[in-house]
Amino acid sequence: MKETTIPNKLYFRIGEVADLLAIKPYVLRYWETEFPDIKPAKSKSGQRLYKRRDVEMLIRIKELLYHERFTINGARKRLKELIREQRGNETATVTQIPLVLNGDSPSSKGVSSGLADQNSPQVSIVKKSSSSSQVPSLDSRKILTKLKRDLQSMLDDLK
Repeated sequence: MKETTIPNKLYFRIGEVADLLAIKPYVLRYWETEFPDIKPAKSKSGQRLYKRRDVEMLIRIKELLYHERFTINGARKRLKELIREQRGNETATVTQIPLVLNGDSPSSKGVSSGLADQNSPQVSIVKKSSSSSQVPSLDSRKILTKLKRDLQSMLDDLK
């Protein structure tokens, strides 16, 4: 199996993605109907615009279907498992403790090193309480998840 190199671009047209994966555009359109995570944006002229994340997912789908010989249904389930595993790994590696910069007055809760002088801002670690009274709604979570994916995609493009 040959390694596919994805060009460093924000968006890819359907023809570019089809050439990259060595499949026909109608196969990509079919996969969009079978795999709900593939949702390309559309230009004003109606042309599909795939993000890098979409292309990476399409490469994985092709591997599952053509090389690992999964059925469409099996590939859909396996892809969900992979996404769930990936999200689990992200939350395990990313700390959920936000840093807050204090102004001129150091906080008693702050973490300060002996190297900082009185005029430099001090960094405090603020822990989230486990009994949060505000739980984001399902719609808010979906919006935030999409925003997170878009920001991650942009960050990947900048690397």
